[in-house]
Amino acid sequence: MHDVLDPDSDRGRVYRALVGHPHESAGQLAARAGLSETAVRAVLKELAAEDLVATTNPGSAGARWEAAPPSQVVEALLRRDDAVRAVLRQTGTELERLYRFARRDVGHYGALEVVEDAARVLAISRQLQQSARRQIRVIDVPPYSGTSDHYIAQETLQRERMAAGVVYRAIYHGSAFDDPVAWPNMARMIEAGEQARTLDDPPMKLAISDNTLAVVTLAADDHPGVVSLLIRPSSLFQALSNVFESLWRLAVPVSTAGIGTQIDARDRQILTLMASGATDDAIARHLGVGRRTVVRRVSALLDRLGATTRFQAGVQAARRGWL
Repeated sequence: MHDVLDPDSDRGRVYRALVGHPHESAGQLAARAGLSETAVRAVLKELAAEDLVATTNPGSAGARWEAAPPSQVVEALLRRDDAVRAVLRQTGTELERLYRFARRDVGHYGALEVVEDAARVLAISRQLQQSARRQIRVIDVPPYSGTSDHYIAQETLQRERMAAGVVYRAIYHGSAFDDPVAWPNMARMIEAGEQARTLDDPPMKLAISDNTLAVVTLAADDHPGVVSLLIRPSSLFQALSNVFESLWRLAVPVSTAGIGTQIDARDRQILTLMASGATDDAIARHLGVGRRTVVRRVSALLDRLGATTRFQAGVQAARRGWL
C-alpha cells in the first residue's frame, strides 16, 4: 500500500495524477502517468479495492475516477504500519511460547510429542503430506542435509499431492538460492505450482498439514542431529499457524521467470539504478532513453523477478547475481 505515495511506482503515478486531476477517465490518466490504459485500469481496480480511489459508475467504459484525500491515505498507511508492528510483536510472543514449550517436561502437555529417530522423522514428513486435504505450509531453513534421493522422493510426493489439489505454500531461507541441490528443487516445485516466498532469516524449520498436525524441526541440544516436535491441534498449534501467516505476509514472492537466463547490460544498469533509488526520469536521463522506455523495461523486469515493488525486485535481482 505504501507504493501509492511513491511517484515512481505505477500505483503512485496513477494516484498522483488523479489527486491533481479529479474526475478523469482511465485513458486520460494513462496519458498523464505515462502508462498504457490497460495498466491504468488494472491499477485503478487495485486502488478501488483498497478504497484509495472511487468511481460513481464502475464497469462503464467512460467511468470517471476520484482519489481519496491524501490525509485519509496517510492515516490508513499509519494504521497499517501499526498493524504490522502488532503482528511482529504477536509473532515474537508466539515464538517465545514455542521456545518455552520445547524446553519443558513434555509429559505434561499432551499436544506435543518429541521425536528424535531420523527414520521416523522422515516417515512423519511423508505422512503429514499424504494426509493433507487442503494445504501444506512449510518454512524451510538450512542446513540442507537431504540427499539427492531424498529430494527426488520429495518432489515425486509433492507433485502427486498438488495433482490431488493440495496447495503448497513455502517460505525459504534466502541462502536457498545458493544451494546446488535445494535451489533447483525449489525452482522445479515453483514451476509445478508451488507458491513460494523468501525471507533472509526465518526462525525455524516448520511444516503444517491443514489444521491437524505441525512439525517443528530443531537442532538437538545435547547430541548431533535434529529433534522434531509434533504438535497437534491446540493453542500451541494455533500459535505456529499464526507465526507462519505473519511471516508469509512479510516474505518476498519468488518467481522462476527468467531462471537460467542472463539479462543484458542495459537491464542490469536499470536494476542497479533502481536499487540506488533513482526515479524513472533519472534513469531515463542517465541512459539517454525515453521515460516510457524505462517504464516499460522496469515493468518487464518486475514480471521476470516475480516482484510487485522495486524493493522486492532489488532483493530478487541481488539473490540471482544480476547486480
